[in-house]
Amino acid sequence: MSAHANQLPRVSVNVFPGGFNWGLYVARDKGLFAAHGIAVEILATPDSVTQMTELSQAKFDIAMTAVDNIVAYVEGQGQAPIGPQPGFFAFMGSDSGFLSLVTAAAYTRIADLKDKVVSVDAMTTGYAFVLYEILRRNGLEKERDYTLVSQGGMIQRWTALREGRCDATLLSAPYNLIATQSGFREQARAVEVIGPYQGNVGAARRSWARENSDKLVAFIRGYRAAIDWLYDPQNRGEALTILRRNLPQLPPEVAEASYGELLHPQRGFSRTGTIDSDALGCVLELRSRYARGGKRLSEAEKYCDLQYLERASGR
Repeated sequence: MSAHANQLPRVSVNVFPGGFNWGLYVARDKGLFAAHGIAVEILATPDSVTQMTELSQAKFDIAMTAVDNIVAYVEGQGQAPIGPQPGFFAFMGSDSGFLSLVTAAAYTRIADLKDKVVSVDAMTTGYAFVLYEILRRNGLEKERDYTLVSQGGMIQRWTALREGRCDATLLSAPYNLIATQSGFREQARAVEVIGPYQGNVGAARRSWARENSDKLVAFIRGYRAAIDWLYDPQNRGEALTILRRNLPQLPPEVAEASYGELLHPQRGFSRTGTIDSDALGCVLELRSRYARGGKRLSEAEKYCDLQYLERASGR
């Protein structure tokens, strides 16, 4: 971090490790956050229970997380024993989650997972419900046809799959790409099975956002500038260098494949940062179906507030 950045107001951002943080890496490394008057510190989390617990404790400012985590903890349905968190909200959309169902090579169909072990992060939040729905649409019912285990975040789930401690899981770039290049089988892309889905969002506590609205707007502007920069094909070479500098374990061929997936014109990073109503509706529908108690959820404004995004856009 430059001497200038060290003098700027700081914003801490908690993330799951992975290529879906590319915009953050670019905005920090290219000085785009600094250009908008903030210095951003990126912190890694091992799993959603830790992330949501620490968000409730104000141990960081912003979480890049699945919007379902925010919905779950607002409703008091989260796995962490922290009770309802009505102060959690999403302020910006990032992507669809880039989710793919990946299995051991021995399984040629999703239906082959009957009586097998399937891993998730937390059983009741995040992308677990996406996995349940993909399996249901292929004839496999939760708590009847397969065994669920909680393995943690993407790195932990990929490690468990590689070591044979589970037979299938959901992975995002670059881990789905690493898996297929290692001989594992990508069975399905989530959005091709369940339709539009809101995956990762920028989230915070409402009280922090009110007290730090200028910082939040600066964060959104810096992040969106980074996404615009990434989509410019002239920046491809430098973009890949930034990705591999921040994910040094990434082989060059996987970084190249990640570019095509994460910056796909139709299913890549959101250019606007908005939260699509149909995609959020899918999240709420799945949570209504699979969460404890079967409560019907439909009020988007209970979980999202786009006023900071609108301010960042000059509206």
